[in-house]
Amino acid sequence: MAYSTINYALDNHVLTITLNRPEQMNAFTVTMADELVDAFKRASADDEVRAVVVTGAGKAFCAGMDLSVDGNVFGLDETLRPTMEDMENRFDDPDFVSAVRDTGGLVTLAIYDCTKPVIGAINGAAVGIGATMTLAMDIRLMSEKARIGFVFNKIGITPEACSTWFLPRIVGISKALEWTYSAEILSAEQACEGGLVKEVVSADQLLDKAYAMARHIADNASPVAIAMTRQMMYRNAAMPHPRDAHKVDSLAIFYQSLADGREGVNSFLEKRAPQFRQTAPKDLPDFYPWWD
Repeated sequence: MAYSTINYALDNHVLTITLNRPEQMNAFTVTMADELVDAFKRASADDEVRAVVVTGAGKAFCAGMDLSVDGNVFGLDETLRPTMEDMENRFDDPDFVSAVRDTGGLVTLAIYDCTKPVIGAINGAAVGIGATMTLAMDIRLMSEKARIGFVFNKIGITPEACSTWFLPRIVGISKALEWTYSAEILSAEQACEGGLVKEVVSADQLLDKAYAMARHIADNASPVAIAMTRQMMYRNAAMPHPRDAHKVDSLAIFYQSLADGREGVNSFLEKRAPQFRQTAPKDLPDFYPWWD
C-alpha cells in the first residue's frame, strides 16, 4: 500500500510511523485508519523491525476525527441498523467492516496484535481518536506542550477505539470515568499524574527520548522474547485465573530456553553481551498465536 496520510521510515531496526497531515493537525480519516492498520500489520510481519515509534508531523499529534468530510464523518453506512448478533456473525465480513466497525478500533486492534513494542511520542494536541489510538501503545511520552482529551461525551458520542478496554487498565476505572465524563483537555502534567504517560519531555527532546527507549529495546533484547512478552502481558492480564497465564508461560519458557534463552544464560555466565539470533515473527514458537 502506498501511504498518503502517514510516513513509514525504518532505520536500523527502529520504525517511525508519522501521522502526516500537518495542515489539518493530522486529523484522522478513514484513509489514515486503513494506512495505519496496514503499517502495523507490515511492521508486525517484518523481522527487520524491532521497535516502533509513533508521532505526528507539525504542531499536533492528532486533533481527532476530521469532521469536515462529507456524509457520515466516521465513514459509516447510515442505511444499516446493525445488531450485536451482526457484530458476532459478520465481524470479519469486509462489507460489514467498512460499513459498521469503528475505524479507530481497527487501528488499536492492529496495534494490539503487533509483535513489536510501540512507543507513542505525543508531540502536540491529541484529542478523540488522537488520544485513544495511543492507549494500545506500550509506552507513552508527552511533550510539555502537548494536550490530550477524551472529548466524546461533549460532542454526543461514546468512547471508541477499544478505549473502554484500554483506558481503565491504564489509569483505573475511576480516573477513566472522570476523564471521559468531563471531556476536559488535560495538560501533559495532568496526564502524567494520572498514569497515562510515562514522562513529560521538553518538545525538542521528545523524539530523542523515544528513540533512546526504542534503541535500547532493539539493541539489548531478544525480538522473540519481546514479541511473546507483549502478547502475554496484554492477553494473560485479561484472563480469569492465573493458571491461564501459567499455561502460556510454561510453553514460552520451555521453547525460549532452547534458543535465545540459552544464549542469554551463557552470555550472563561468560560476562559478555548476548548475541540473540532469533527474529520475530520468523522464529516465534509453533504454539503462537495460542489464542486462536
